[in-house]
Amino acid sequence: MKPTLRQCASELGFSDLGFATARLEGAEERLMDWLSAGYHGSMDYMARHGATRARPTELVPGTCSILTARMDYPPGAQEAWSTLEDPRRAYVARYALGRDYHKLMRQRLQKLAGRITEILGPFSYRAFSDSAPVMEVEIARRTRLGWEGKHTLLLTRQGSWFFLGELFTSLPFQPDPPHVPHCGDCRACIEVCPTQAIRSPYRLDARRCISYLTIEHAGPIAVELRPLLGNRIYGCDDCQLICPWNRFARPPALPDFLPRHNLDQASLLQLFAWDEATFLARLEGSPIRRIGHERWLRNLAVALGNAPYRSDIVSALEARADHPSAQLREHLQWALERQHLARRSPSA
Repeated sequence: MKPTLRQCASELGFSDLGFATARLEGAEERLMDWLSAGYHGSMDYMARHGATRARPTELVPGTCSILTARMDYPPGAQEAWSTLEDPRRAYVARYALGRDYHKLMRQRLQKLAGRITEILGPFSYRAFSDSAPVMEVEIARRTRLGWEGKHTLLLTRQGSWFFLGELFTSLPFQPDPPHVPHCGDCRACIEVCPTQAIRSPYRLDARRCISYLTIEHAGPIAVELRPLLGNRIYGCDDCQLICPWNRFARPPALPDFLPRHNLDQASLLQLFAWDEATFLARLEGSPIRRIGHERWLRNLAVALGNAPYRSDIVSALEARADHPSAQLREHLQWALERQHLARRSPSA
């Protein structure tokens, strides 16, 4: 039966399908230890849901098996490194260059549930994709889909450029044997992290993670971390870009996640010039839209502060200096000071 369902998943655009039980032995202790260390930062919802994440049957009573699906997005590693090396350009995490995956993943999971119903008859289910207290990597690593990398993302022999989604089902599928890890002694992801957010293998301090700082964190970015962000304005891929397994990534079958609105080529000044109406219009259907225009400008201000001195950067920052947000004004002032310092000391 599993091969038949995997074929159905493939026809819907999924790259693979795994089967796990609803029992996540050992996951709760690890989760609570991570929370007690404060590594979740200002993501209060992580602590609020607490152990529910490690107890699928509390989230969806009656769950017997969890189907976890993988959907690939374009890696673009060579282009990514080129952008990171050009301080005038804006770096957006590869997953966010195209269509918002949340709705697409859930829609495809709903269709998969419909196919399963046709084959096996009615059953209870709920579909998730980064939309509820679900330990996606923890579930997926217990299946054939892959293993947990030292950066805490799921890894396969084709890399890690993919989204995960889950179907919590009332069906009693036999679970897959877990994938054998293949990281060995490699520490590339740990060593490349610009902010050293990976404190040790499999242990990420979100408070230092650039993805957290530019997406999840609504407050001011710590001054000592700002220079380390470089030109990353939405997310960070360094730990994936450096991973040896991502050399084997394959182009995805779905066109939905291809770059839109030239986001993979845009300059910092081009994006900083967007007013709120432009931001909302250009990023309709994009996962970036949810951070809002103010946070978008905050991230861009930091990146502009990290760029080499240019008079047009100073002019652009000064033009927004009276923004009604005190938090944004502080980031703008910081960026202006950095630009003036760079002008006086070009090699600083």
